[in-house]
Amino acid sequence: MRLHIGPGNTYLPDWINVDIFSNVRADIYSSALALPYERETFGLIYASHVLEHFSRHMILAALTHWRDLLSSGGILRLAVPDFEAVCLYYLRTRELKNIMGLLYGGQDNDLNVHKVSFDQYTLTEMLEKVGFNEIRKWSWQETDHANYDDYSQAYLPYMNKEEGMLMSLNLEAVK
Repeated sequence: MRLHIGPGNTYLPDWINVDIFSNVRADIYSSALALPYERETFGLIYASHVLEHFSRHMILAALTHWRDLLSSGGILRLAVPDFEAVCLYYLRTRELKNIMGLLYGGQDNDLNVHKVSFDQYTLTEMLEKVGFNEIRKWSWQETDHANYDDYSQAYLPYMNKEEGMLMSLNLEAVK
């Protein structure tokens, strides 16, 4: 079984889609910190641009909860705003308005706020701390959900996937 946490507008068929917001299409409505499943239920968990919405003090709790839901050898696939890419983009362009959402979230409600930033080193360290291994980057083009545009495919300039700069850090780890 495969779990998609926080689908927003990107409902994935053949996955269990869980979101906290009842105004989006999901199979289950729940907090990502208290998912209503037994331990070792899933072979793959995918969370695209969800983790940055938790306070920095809750990141390890979220990662631990998601790890516990994975079967042995299961994969946690994450996408988060890439702080390093955001910084490089800003230094090259000086266009702060284009990265505001990546830094601070949509801010259209109290839950749509980014509370923490990640780079590859920091997120890898956190994944290792809660017991994940084989941590590696993943390419959205090589997934079975590549045709479903979500923030794992966030490029600047917007939607320029050929010449733009990928602003999403996409890491996966094995339990």
